[in-house]
Amino acid sequence: MEATKFVLAAVLGLTLLSGSIFAAGKKIVVEGSTTVLPIAQAAAEKFMDMNPEANITVRGGGSGVGVASLIDKTCDIADSSRPMKDTEVQKAIGRGVEPKAYVVAMDGIAVIVNPSNPVNALTKKIVKDIYTGKISNWSKAGGLDLKIVVVSRDSASGTFEAFGALALGGMKVRKDALMQASNQAVANTITNTPGAIGYCGIGYLSDKVKAVPINGVTAAKMTVLSGKYPYSRPLFMYTNGEAQGTIKQFIDFILGDEGQKLVEEEGFVALKDNK
Repeated sequence: MEATKFVLAAVLGLTLLSGSIFAAGKKIVVEGSTTVLPIAQAAAEKFMDMNPEANITVRGGGSGVGVASLIDKTCDIADSSRPMKDTEVQKAIGRGVEPKAYVVAMDGIAVIVNPSNPVNALTKKIVKDIYTGKISNWSKAGGLDLKIVVVSRDSASGTFEAFGALALGGMKVRKDALMQASNQAVANTITNTPGAIGYCGIGYLSDKVKAVPINGVTAAKMTVLSGKYPYSRPLFMYTNGEAQGTIKQFIDFILGDEGQKLVEEEGFVALKDNK
């Protein structure tokens, strides 16, 4: 869905609507993680339907891009699929920005292969060996005699950072990996490449890819919430200091019952049960 659908004109003056006061012309810019992007887009659309005076622009670019924009004060909310690094926090403070983290959802980084691949299970060790270059053929991972095409997110991605920490123990991804700019680009590459392996947030799973259990555990709501799935992680929204005004109202909406239902509808894991 195009970002222009999430931009509405602000109304001059102060307007009292549903118990909320919106600053005239206040445009909220949300930027960053492509993992968090569907949640932010769905929430912005619903929030603006409920509060026509709200004016929210949502765009992706990756967690690193969002964090950099928050530090540069060019966005109000930075979406990130990883915690901010110590170096980023220090840089922010040096520029007068005090990052405040809000966990808005949980996610599992699913390891995916082409549906034609007969491999139905992998271990953390095999995944690490594939991504660090020790294994280059599926025959060494319980599959066919077929070259493994390794697909990864690019270095601006929070998913890249999280996968590197959770799956690779901080080791570098092999040099011949195909680096992709978004979760959807990874999924599309897997769909079109029989020998490929990749990873993405569970909100990007579809019948066009096959999610492989890791150490016998499938990436799913209950396994992510319980921490049993080994590549589980929180998803963040960062603001400059404690969220206030319309920014606070928007984040409160996401953290509330209706916002958490949207999290589930987008395929991610809500912070609480929304049956």
